[in-house]
Amino acid sequence: MINLVWDQKFKKNLKKKISKSPELTDRFKSKIKLFEKDPFNSVLRTHKLSGILKGYWAFSVDYDLRVIFKFIDSNTILLIDIGTHDEVY
Repeated sequence: MINLVWDQKFKKNLKKKISKSPELTDRFKSKIKLFEKDPFNSVLRTHKLSGILKGYWAFSVDYDLRVIFKFIDSNTILLIDIGTHDEVY
């Protein structure tokens, strides 16, 4: 299982996003559990980023909600940001 480290910016943005929608909270929890077991589960649509975000990765929580993260080592992932496509890219 992967060890997740939550950046302060990520915590702040997550709190803003999920406070508006209880159903989003459930979706996020289920996706983060999947992510901890297998960051490359096809349901998550995990992909490498390019341009100014080169070296970072993203996965989808729902249609327009993305989580930006970075591999620290083989067992540790830093969750950096969460938001809509336009907010995080």
